[in-house]
Amino acid sequence: MAASDLSPTMRDYLAEVYRLTDRGEGAASDYVGTSALAETLDVSAPAVNRMITKLKEAGLLEHEPYQGIRLTEAGRREALKELRRHRIAEVFLVKVMGFKWHEVHHEAEQLTRGMNEALTQRMDEMAGHPTVCPHGEPIPDANGDLPPLDDVLLSHAPHNEDLYITRVRTREPDRLEYLTALGLTPGAHLRVIHAAPFNGPLQLQLGREYRIIGHNLAELIRVKVGE
Repeated sequence: MAASDLSPTMRDYLAEVYRLTDRGEGAASDYVGTSALAETLDVSAPAVNRMITKLKEAGLLEHEPYQGIRLTEAGRREALKELRRHRIAEVFLVKVMGFKWHEVHHEAEQLTRGMNEALTQRMDEMAGHPTVCPHGEPIPDANGDLPPLDDVLLSHAPHNEDLYITRVRTREPDRLEYLTALGLTPGAHLRVIHAAPFNGPLQLQLGREYRIIGHNLAELIRVKVGE
């Protein structure tokens, strides 16, 4: 099946499989369960199974019993092209149309359904040729390639070193608004002062202020050591 023959729904599925299998290292090679995909897309299990069959027949997915599904190389390439459209749409919504970062995920999903390559390129130009989305995720190039990623989870970051946030890996509006209130957005500088044992909360320093966040929230934030 040619890329031009893929329906918007098929592209949505491929992009969501990539998101679910991506662990933040740019590999996206693990299997994901079909139930997790159904829950994320908010569709029924039979509908997921029908789409998986179509994508498998098109050579875009592999399906192993008791393991789940994963993208083929061709499927990964199409997923990244869809993510490129989606992330460019998110930047366009923020920079050109004035949306907030917690408002754009659903709007971008609707917008990308009508985006062809010409429209994607024009939106990319109007948004200033961004390299990351509003949440800090890298935007694949036109060939579906990503730059190497070398950030780490905040929950695994070294203590008492200057860090900066590279990306936030949630699209839930409530969590994004909460992170905004805490000042934990891409580009923010911070230090991990203390992490309680057994996946306990983390104490952070942002300038002269201190924050305490749960371990589960820290696993949604990726950071690099400041230069």
